[in-house]
Amino acid sequence: MKVVIPGGTGQVGTILKRALGAAGHETVILTREARREGEVLWDGETLGPWAAEMDGSDVVINLAGRTVSCRYTPTNLREMMDSRVKSARVVGAAIAEAARPPRVWLQMSTATVYAHRFDAPNDEATGVIGGTEPGVPDYWAYSVEIAKAWEQAQQQAATASTRKVALRSAMVMSPDPGGVFAVLLGLARLGLGGPVAGGAQYVSWIHEHDFVRAVEFLIDRDDIAGPVNLAAPHPLPQRAFMRVLRSAWGIPVGLPATRWMAEVGALVLRSDTELLLKSRRVVPGRLAQEGFRFEYPHWPQAANELVERVRKRAGSGSVARR
Repeated sequence: MKVVIPGGTGQVGTILKRALGAAGHETVILTREARREGEVLWDGETLGPWAAEMDGSDVVINLAGRTVSCRYTPTNLREMMDSRVKSARVVGAAIAEAARPPRVWLQMSTATVYAHRFDAPNDEATGVIGGTEPGVPDYWAYSVEIAKAWEQAQQQAATASTRKVALRSAMVMSPDPGGVFAVLLGLARLGLGGPVAGGAQYVSWIHEHDFVRAVEFLIDRDDIAGPVNLAAPHPLPQRAFMRVLRSAWGIPVGLPATRWMAEVGALVLRSDTELLLKSRRVVPGRLAQEGFRFEYPHWPQAANELVERVRKRAGSGSVARR
């Protein structure tokens, strides 16, 4: 297949390009700074020569959007909204103009669209969309609005010949440097991987192998459209999630952090506490219903595999340096 991946230079794009390339598919990355073979320049907002890549392609996987790993200032939140909505609109416009449009358009979305809750899991059929929960910060509601607008931009695109799927993804866990797993493991190794604000908030996650397999599954299944949760079937409270990660690395203790300590830590990391404190209890209802089987359904199994690969990479790096 020919797979076009707008915004594919981040960690998730790298994971997909690596896996799809290994399977023999051609990948084209749309990026604002095309530097390598297989990368094509675009601005994420306007039609241009890049749109020719859509014509005759088989699959589009749109990952474009400003990173959420930042302070949630009004300016950054607006950039998150604009970058997601504008890129989804222009991808839709390019598909609509193609003489031979792709058969499927997978649009990245986020599990953040669901409500901050502890009482029950969110699947696609019965999950509660967030934004109206009492007692949460206003910008959490704006994050939900971003997710809703992102999906709406895809839904409204006039692409009658192209099936559309919105990937409501949880955090993708990969041993690659710079991702969320590397950050969490780094905290655990420093002894800081304890409960945050009590640790009752749920963490939803998906192993990178299952993320890729789910994407391939959705590409192949012509009968699946609309929102699909990409999350392992067993989310768990943050305190248990970090305890498992500490155990996988061999760290016996993780210092707890209060809410104000989390605020300070997020400030130092140039991130935001929503990523730590919002309870994302998301489960893969549609994937399960359609017969998808996870290789890593439970966090202990996934954490051990990821840690082993981190250790191997560190070991091979030390050998190379010697």
